[in-house]
Amino acid sequence: MTVRLHRCSNNWVKLSGHPCWKVQKALDEAGVQYEVVNGPLRPGKRDDLERLSGQRKYPVIEFEDGSVYRAESKDMAATIAAGQLDSVHPAPAAPPPPAA
Repeated sequence: MTVRLHRCSNNWVKLSGHPCWKVQKALDEAGVQYEVVNGPLRPGKRDDLERLSGQRKYPVIEFEDGSVYRAESKDMAATIAAGQLDSVHPAPAAPPPPAA
């Protein structure tokens, strides 16, 4: 599974308390393939993030089907470390039954 990590553009901040780094580090340690999408620092400039996830906070994980996962960073990191990222990914919709 490849995901997109939407995070702030402060890639140089690698402190354990930084929310974006905490989730990115958890993805690295779990061996999850991901692409980083750097976004604006100022919340007022995060219109695209709000359209995607319904809110303006980082980090956000976007799955291949366009669904997203957003929680507090410590919870996101714990989910990733536990190998449960798939459990927060909504199941794809079932195809409609064939017409009779």
